[in-house]
Amino acid sequence: MPTSESVRLASIDLLRGVVMVLMALDHARDFFSAGGFDVRDVDDPALFLTRWVTHFCAPVFVFLAGTSAFLYGAGGKTAGEVSRFLLVRGVWLVLLEVTIVRFAWTFSVIPDLVFLQVIWVLGVSMIVLSALIHLPRWAIAGIGVGMIAFHNLLDGVRAEHLGQFGWLWSVMHEPAHLGAAWGVTVYPLYSLIPWVGVMAAGFALGPVMLLGPEARRRRLMGLGVVVTVAFVVLRAANVYGDPAPWLWHDHPVATVLAFVNTEKYPPSALFLAMTLGPALIALATLDSALVSGGGSAGGWLARVFIIFGRAPLFYYVTHLLLLQALAVVYAVILVGGIAPLLDQSSGPVAKPEGYGLGLPGVYTVWMLVVAALYLPCRWFAGVKHRRGNGWVRYL
Repeated sequence: MPTSESVRLASIDLLRGVVMVLMALDHARDFFSAGGFDVRDVDDPALFLTRWVTHFCAPVFVFLAGTSAFLYGAGGKTAGEVSRFLLVRGVWLVLLEVTIVRFAWTFSVIPDLVFLQVIWVLGVSMIVLSALIHLPRWAIAGIGVGMIAFHNLLDGVRAEHLGQFGWLWSVMHEPAHLGAAWGVTVYPLYSLIPWVGVMAAGFALGPVMLLGPEARRRRLMGLGVVVTVAFVVLRAANVYGDPAPWLWHDHPVATVLAFVNTEKYPPSALFLAMTLGPALIALATLDSALVSGGGSAGGWLARVFIIFGRAPLFYYVTHLLLLQALAVVYAVILVGGIAPLLDQSSGPVAKPEGYGLGLPGVYTVWMLVVAALYLPCRWFAGVKHRRGNGWVRYL
């Protein structure tokens, strides 16, 4: 039987790997479909669900980054060592977002437009967490849960109300294009307030992962059920937690989709409850399956997901580069020129006439890209394992 520690870490890697694979589906849709960036048409269930299922990716990834930070410290590191690691890795991720990741999205070396997305918010959240870890665990949990549950009380505050400090509010809570400075337009798509809270909450959950297998799964399952039920009750009440209430539709499927159609930019309290509650249930289930399966539940498929979960940053950058390269080739063949995903002056653009694959084509591209990345990710996961105490740990 595997040790409690090996199962604990494998279950985190397995869940992280699953959401990383789902993330590639969303980006394949971005690059290859004819549709827009954030499709939410409840009258098109297939397209809606293709987008909706990927909503789990960012919350789970940021939350587990917080949990992994706690487990990193639980391995014998002092609070000072953990704080320095988080600070250095956070700064590195922010720099990576505005350089290599930006290039992967645009294939442009001219930084006319900089989107601040998930890698940026991971980096800043780690920088903030590097300070928070010196607080008592109850304080970290309170800050994290408070940001998640109550940040929608700030929805009435608008950047234009704050004058010269409006840009800061756009970074913190209200995504918007910031005015160009030195020829660069910045769009902080991922707002700091709720996402910092998600990482802090993940860190606060860390001690649960140190419990014995039965107690660990019981706590994870119980918390996941509570959060999921809270989402259902609050969403049904239509009184708080998301800027847009859900409405009844003529078709029951459309009504169900409207119910789960919560806001991601910034992620509302209900968006985070809708995704993190089931994620905690999934983590408990995977943990149980790994124990009962001798550490290899699911066979080869579980091992594939674990490989991706152990090389998340490498996977993220390489899958974007590969998707962008394939999209360039596809655009040249189909429309005789490159069809950029982003306009360097304003952001997402309408795709050329005749551009785009249907959903079967999008799913085919997604599966091919994921398959192509398995061996490179397995190689890189091995490098990280062999050189885990060197510079490679920041990757």
